[in-house]
Amino acid sequence: MVRRRVVVQGHVQGVGFRYSLARAAEIRGVAGWATNRPDGTLEAVFEGEPEAVESLLRLCREGPRGAGVERVEVFDEQPEGLTSFGIR
Repeated sequence: MVRRRVVVQGHVQGVGFRYSLARAAEIRGVAGWATNRPDGTLEAVFEGEPEAVESLLRLCREGPRGAGVERVEVFDEQPEGLTSFGIR
């Protein structure tokens, strides 16, 4: 089990990014959350099996249709035992 926190910069709000992450996380059995931040970035946390989390990190680097990802920062964190994925 691993936990990664990401901050995605670019045109990432108003394009369904959080919802696409939630769907992808559910399919992969990854817990966590995604939120739009006041500075225009998107922040998300993923907890799950390493391969599934890496898959979501790749999705963050690409973004959904309509997004324009400019930069993705990834931070390793200690898993907290989250059990579901939420949109904040």
